[in-house]
Amino acid sequence: MAGLISNCCNLSEGTPQYINTREQIKRYLLASKCNTSQWGIITNSVHIQLFRRHGKVVFPATQSILIKKDNINAIVSHVKHLIDNPPKALTVCVYNNKGGVGKTTTTANLAATLAQQGKQVLVIDFDPQQGDLTKSLGLQVGKISLSDCLYDRSLDIHDTIQPFTVKFKSGKSLQFNVIPADTKLGSIAEQDLGATIEKGSARLKDALKAFVYEYDYIFIDCPTNWMFFSQSSLYACDIVLIPTKHNNLASLDNAAKVIKELVPKVKAARRDGGPIALPIFFNGENITLPQLKIANQEIETIIGREFKASNFNLRPYFYPNYIKADTNTNTNTTIFSLPSYAIVAGAAFARIPAAFKDSTAAKYYLELAKEYFIL
Repeated sequence: MAGLISNCCNLSEGTPQYINTREQIKRYLLASKCNTSQWGIITNSVHIQLFRRHGKVVFPATQSILIKKDNINAIVSHVKHLIDNPPKALTVCVYNNKGGVGKTTTTANLAATLAQQGKQVLVIDFDPQQGDLTKSLGLQVGKISLSDCLYDRSLDIHDTIQPFTVKFKSGKSLQFNVIPADTKLGSIAEQDLGATIEKGSARLKDALKAFVYEYDYIFIDCPTNWMFFSQSSLYACDIVLIPTKHNNLASLDNAAKVIKELVPKVKAARRDGGPIALPIFFNGENITLPQLKIANQEIETIIGREFKASNFNLRPYFYPNYIKADTNTNTNTTIFSLPSYAIVAGAAFARIPAAFKDSTAAKYYLELAKEYFIL
C-alpha cells in the first residue's frame, strides 16, 4: 500500500492540486520499490480516494470522496472491502469516436499478445451490427448468447464463452476466450435497448462482474458511434485505450472528444472513479518526420483550443512524457506508434491474429502491451 497525505491541497476531483497529487501517487505505485503494492490512497483529511494498480496502469478504485462525520465508518468499510477483495482483471475498452483507426485489430492482437505472456484473457465483441472481431476469429454465438444474459439474470454468462485456440507446429497451443457478437442485439432498435434491458447501459458492467476474479484482462470491442453499445462498453471498463492515426486529423479530434466529453460523462454516471482514458497512440501507420510535424501541430491546436474553452488539459493524454518548461528540462512530445505491417491486415482472412502468426507483428504488439499494460 502506498499512501499520500496532504494537509493543504484541494483534492476535489479535477482541480490542479488533485491532478498533481494523483500523478504523484501513480509515480509512487510504479516505483521499483513498490513492485508488490496494488493499492494507493490520497487524502487531505477532507477528501479521500483509493487507487488500484494493475501492471503499469494506476486508476481510481473509488471516486474522490468528501469526508463527513456521518460517512467515515462507511468509507472505511468500503475501502477495506475493496482491499480485502481485489479483482484480478483489468477491463479495457478500445475506443475512438472515429472509425477506421484499427480498434478491432488492436483488440484481437493485444488479446493474443497477452495470452502469449501467460495471461488469462477474455474478449467481448459488443458490436452486434458489425461483429468484425467475431468474424475475424471464425467464431459463432453458442446456445446461450450475450443478449440472453443481459435480459435474463438467471442465466450463467459463462455459457456465452467460445474459446479461441491456436495450435502451433511445435505442438504448443495458446488460447483466449471470446464472447461473440450477438446479432439479436443488433436487430433491436436503439431506443428499445435502454428501455427493455434492466439498468440500460449499466447492465453490461453488472454482467461482467462474474469474470473480474477469473481473468487478468477483459477487452471490449465496440462500435464507433456514441450509442447504447459504446456507452455500455465505456461504462463497463476500468480504462479506455484510444487508437488514432497521425494522418487522420478527425481521429485526433475525436480522441479529444472521448477524453474531454465522453469519459467524464460516463464517470459522472458511475460515481465510482472510473473509467479513465489512457494516452493515445498512433496505430498501424509508418510516419515520416514531416508527417509527424503536421500531426504535432494539429495536436497543439487541439490542446490549446480545449484549454482555452474550458481549462481542460489534454496534454498528458497526447504527450504522456511531456515535462513542463518551467522545470528547465526539455519537453518530450513522443507518442507511441505502432508501425504498419502488411501481415496484420492480411491475418483477418486467416482467422488468426497476426500476433499469433508472425514474429514481427508479435514484436510490435508486445511493445504496445509493454507501453500500456505489462512491466
